[in-house]
Amino acid sequence: MPSLGHYPTPVEFLEPFSHAGSSLWIKRDDLTHPIYGGNKVRKLERILVRARDNGATTLLTLGAIGSHHVLATTVHGRHAGFQVEAVLVPQPRTPHVVETLEASLAAGLVAHSVSSWARVPAAIARRLGPHTAFVTVGGSNVDGALGYHDAAFELAEQVRQGQVPEPDLVVVALGSAGTAGGLVAGLASCGLRSRVVGVAIADPPILLRAIALRLARGCVDLPRRALAERLLVETGFRGPGYGFPTARGEEALQRASFCGLLLDPTYTAKAFAAALDLVDRRAARTVLYWHTLSSAPMAPLLVGAPDLE
Repeated sequence: MPSLGHYPTPVEFLEPFSHAGSSLWIKRDDLTHPIYGGNKVRKLERILVRARDNGATTLLTLGAIGSHHVLATTVHGRHAGFQVEAVLVPQPRTPHVVETLEASLAAGLVAHSVSSWARVPAAIARRLGPHTAFVTVGGSNVDGALGYHDAAFELAEQVRQGQVPEPDLVVVALGSAGTAGGLVAGLASCGLRSRVVGVAIADPPILLRAIALRLARGCVDLPRRALAERLLVETGFRGPGYGFPTARGEEALQRASFCGLLLDPTYTAKAFAAALDLVDRRAARTVLYWHTLSSAPMAPLLVGAPDLE
C-alpha cells in the first residue's frame, strides 16, 4: 500500500505570536493530505497495512460523534477498499461536531450510536467478526504511535537543515495519547533534546499520561524513566471536560484565524492556547506547536465519498 500522507509537512515561524526571547513555530500536520489530513493520516499508515495483511475487509473503530479519527478512518479506509464502521458516543454539540459527523456519513461510514462510553464494549463485541480489524480510539495503538515516532525524525531532519531551530518544547493535544506517545519515543531516539507538552483535553490527565508512556515504550526499547522525562502534561486548558469549549480556547481560535490557521474547540484550540501561554510567559526559547487538525476544506466531503486519486 503506498504512503497515505504527503511528507515532510512544513514548519513555519509564527512571528505575530512570538516575543523577544521566546519564538513560536508550527509543524503543519494539517497538510498531511489535501482531501483530509491531520494527525490521523500518519497513524493510519501502518494500521491500514496491518489490517490488509491480516485479511480484514472491514474496519471497526469508535469515538465521539464528532471524531476526526472516525472521519479520517472512513475517508482513507474506504479509499483503501475497506468497509468502515464505528461505534459513536455523545459529545457536546457544536457546529464543528455536526459537520464532522455529516462528513463521515457522507464518506460512507456505517455508524452505530450508543448512549454512553459504558455501552461501547458490548457494541464493539457484537460487531467483531473474522474479517474485521478493530482500530482503537484515536488510532492510538503502537502501530499508530509509530507514525509519530517517525515524525520526530522528520522534524530532526528539518532542524538539521536549518528550517526550524531545535525546539525546547513541542506542544500537542493529549487525548487518546498516540500522537504524544509517538513523539516522546521519537524525540528520545532521534537526537533532539526537545520535550513534549501534552495538553490534556479530557480526564483524568494522569491516565492520559500513562497511556502515552505505554505507547512510547511500545515504540522504542528505552527505560520508562528516560521517556517520562520527555513528557510534560498541561492540565490547565481542558475546562469542564472533553468536547466543552473554553474561553481561552475560543480566544486562541480567534487569534489563530487572523493568520489563516483553522482550529477546533475540542483539541487544537486548547493546545494552541497552551502554546501561546508558554510563549507569552517566555517559558522556553523555542516552542513548536504541532498542528493536528486537517485544514482541507470540509465541503467536498459533505457531498459523498471523495476521490483521493
